[in-house]
Amino acid sequence: MTRILPASFPTAPFARVLCLLAAPLSLSPAQAAETMVTVPAEGGKIIGTFNDADGAADTPVILLLHGFTGSRDELPVAGTDEGVFSRAARLLAEAGYPSLRIDFIGSGESTDKTWQETTFSGQIADGLSALAWLDAKLPERSQVVLGWSQGGLVASHLAAQADPEALILWAPVADPLPTYSGLLGVDAVATAIASDDPAETFTFTLPWGATTALNAPFFDELVTTDPVAAVAQYDGPLLLMVGSKDTIVGPQPEMGERFANYHPGATEMKIYPMDHSFNVFTDASTLDQMLVETVSWLGAL
Repeated sequence: MTRILPASFPTAPFARVLCLLAAPLSLSPAQAAETMVTVPAEGGKIIGTFNDADGAADTPVILLLHGFTGSRDELPVAGTDEGVFSRAARLLAEAGYPSLRIDFIGSGESTDKTWQETTFSGQIADGLSALAWLDAKLPERSQVVLGWSQGGLVASHLAAQADPEALILWAPVADPLPTYSGLLGVDAVATAIASDDPAETFTFTLPWGATTALNAPFFDELVTTDPVAAVAQYDGPLLLMVGSKDTIVGPQPEMGERFANYHPGATEMKIYPMDHSFNVFTDASTLDQMLVETVSWLGAL
């Protein structure tokens, strides 16, 4: 069953979380339980940050997966000294949910390969390695996978292969070929797909002015990777959060509805008046609202 809901700010049952979100951002002793970790993986070492939680022992641990060209702390949030995922991890920990956020190999501090060598399949393998590490560290806890944008594509495949307790997708990539063609240019992507040299590198200028370089195998997987088909193989609970002003993975909410339409399990989709980055270039209010509602949803599982 799919429930499509407007965003709403929960009240009484989640007053503790609301108070936490309203609190100053300086670290308290409970928040300081943040540790850099190394996760072994087939393609090299994955660097991550583990946030412990001063909460109930039976809460799941959450794996956070960053987006295209991102890293484990993610985009800076205006008015704070935190990134999207470092803030999310802190607030989730304060609500009783430990988490691990990782740099996919080739991103951030996971430098055993270069960024240009990244592929969807490589990131999926990294995600599976991270889940295995969490299973060894916290065998008593179930697992939840949360992915943003390209991280949502990866999370969808982890759900199909690892069957976590729940799946959370923030503005997930539903159809890679048109999404990345829009980001990188239709003709440029077509040229890269036509390459028969796996070592050939293509350089692009992104809509916001940054440049990035990727090898030919990345573009082959734009055609062969289907996150919606992956979600169709997962029957656990799914929370979708999308923005009506998203111009990166759009149109919305239709792209979110593709996941909802093919997911065989319980689905809840929330639509916010936000861009692809949760309006964090303005302030933290939308992101914080999403986190309160995420905690609410997790608590009801």
